[in-house]
Amino acid sequence: MEAPAAPSGPAEPAPEAEITVTSPDRMREFGRRLAATLRAGDLLMLSGELGAGKTTLTRGIGEGLGVRGAVTSPTFVIARVHPPLGEGPPLVHVDAYRLSGGLDEMEDLDLDVSLADSVIVVEWGEGKVEELTEDRLQLTIHRAVGDTTDEVRRVTLKGVGARWTGADLDALTG
Repeated sequence: MEAPAAPSGPAEPAPEAEITVTSPDRMREFGRRLAATLRAGDLLMLSGELGAGKTTLTRGIGEGLGVRGAVTSPTFVIARVHPPLGEGPPLVHVDAYRLSGGLDEMEDLDLDVSLADSVIVVEWGEGKVEELTEDRLQLTIHRAVGDTTDEVRRVTLKGVGARWTGADLDALTG
C-alpha cells in the first residue's frame, strides 16, 4: 500500500480585503473600479441587509462593464440581463431574496449556461448559488457602526477558488 502523497505546501489562503465607502456615489465608483477586474465567467455574491447598497454597487459594476439598460433591483423579476454596449461581457443581475431553495430553484434561471459568457452578480445568493462554480467573489456590505449619516458602509471582499487565488483585492480598495 502506497502512502498518500504529501501536500506540495500549505493551501494559499483566500484573499480578503475591506473598504470603507462613505456615500452611494462612492459605492458606484467602487463598483466601476471592481468592474475593471472582472471577466466573463465571474460570479459575485453580494450580502448585506436591506438598503445596504447591493444594487448601488451593481449599478457601478454595470457602468464599469459598459452594459445597456439601467441597473435596477430585479427583486420582482428575479433576474435581468444587461447586454454589453461594446466588446465586454453581459451583466446578469439576480436578486435571490424571494427564492427559498438552493440551486434547484435557481436552475430555471439558467445561470450555469450564462456563467461562462457573463459576469453574474447575485444579491442574497448565500446558500443558493455556491454550486454554480468553485470560483466566486463574495462581498458583504455592513452599515458602519455609529454612522450618523446612514451612508457609510464597510465592504468586505473575499475571493474563493483558483480564479481569485493570489488576486490583489487590496488594490481595489485604494
